[in-house]
Amino acid sequence: MTRRDGGTEAASSAPPMLLEVRDLHTHFRTAAGIVRAVDGVSFAIASGASLGIVGESGSGKSATSLSIMRLVDPPGLIAKGRILFKGKDIVGLPERELRAIRGRDICLVFQDPMAALNPVYTIGTQLVEALRAHQQLTHREASDRAVALLRLVGIPAPERRVHEYPHRLSGGMRQRVTIAIAIANEPDLLILDEPTTALDVTIQAQILDLVKDLRRRVHTAVLLITHDIGVVREICDEVAVMYGGRLMERGPVAEVTGNPKHPYTVGLLASMPRPEMRGRRLAAIGGAVPNPLAMPSGCPFEPRCPHAMSACATMPELRDLGEGRAIACWLY
Repeated sequence: MTRRDGGTEAASSAPPMLLEVRDLHTHFRTAAGIVRAVDGVSFAIASGASLGIVGESGSGKSATSLSIMRLVDPPGLIAKGRILFKGKDIVGLPERELRAIRGRDICLVFQDPMAALNPVYTIGTQLVEALRAHQQLTHREASDRAVALLRLVGIPAPERRVHEYPHRLSGGMRQRVTIAIAIANEPDLLILDEPTTALDVTIQAQILDLVKDLRRRVHTAVLLITHDIGVVREICDEVAVMYGGRLMERGPVAEVTGNPKHPYTVGLLASMPRPEMRGRRLAAIGGAVPNPLAMPSGCPFEPRCPHAMSACATMPELRDLGEGRAIACWLY
């Protein structure tokens, strides 16, 4: 597959930033108060690069991805911040312009493929609709392209599968279909929100291999949302660790997982099952995730942190440690 522009860019030491999220705040207004799901998050992804955002449930990962797609529905809202895509701030874009970007330039693959696929339309119909929404194709051209896309994502007998309904496919097959729809228009950015959580281990490995292969073929940048650092190791260049709506640590995957700095990252990695842990209890992070309606005034991890100190009553800035590493912790 080739990119939409049909060309190639000269290699450079500093590839252009495709996506820049600057001081993003996404809030949800409830009867009990305001939930600050995303509380001042900033990061960037270069063209063709991949970033994984990891953290526990409720850390703000999915709210971040929905904010980028401008899919946060009331009572949620983007309260503050900028989301620059190819230099254009999409926070204030009218819906008409957003529809042209979604599905063509940025695509989102959800965790549950059955929620993403329409059960009353065939797989082929949904693929054709995605193609014709952004490309000047005849129905026959789009149908042929739909078959080619199913073949690309590893679905056997694609000529027959295009006529089947989602419920006739396995969970892994449905997830492949959602990825086929997402890459139909060769987007510049593919957002994957927990794409393997509901799948068994074998199918997980197949989906991850598929994403890596598609990155090579299409040169699409990837933003992966997951709670599993092991998945991030498989397909991402960099990782950002979220907790309580904030970024705790960011850097190259090998550096962060091999030499974690933030106490939360240390605890997260220690709680992962490893072969040498067979027969032994896994380590656990003490305490519980704070109530989103009563977050600590400073670092959200302070109530559970083994290194908490008086300075933690104030949230530290995300500090650059050099070589692409950054951390928000008073220890550094």
